[in-house]
Amino acid sequence: MAQTKTAGAFDVRYIVAALMGTYGVILTILGLVNTSDAELEAADGFNVNLWAGLGLLVFAAAFAAWARLRPLVVREVTDEEREAAGRPADDR
Repeated sequence: MAQTKTAGAFDVRYIVAALMGTYGVILTILGLVNTSDAELEAADGFNVNLWAGLGLLVFAAAFAAWARLRPLVVREVTDEEREAAGRPADDR
């Protein structure tokens, strides 16, 4: 019988969540610390870095939750199942 296991850290959703979370933290910090009046005036009073950073953090949290709640299941095929399917056992 074939065994199943989860993809774990190799799930691309975790990688996307980490990248978006990193950019989100950077933009949020820039929005809180390094926003000039000229930038706010150019954006009609809207702190673009802050809100984009917060949006990315929410996106990253959603992706991480999705990967955690619905893990990607990988099925391992045994040599007997390979032979039964007509493929050599060492053909991986």
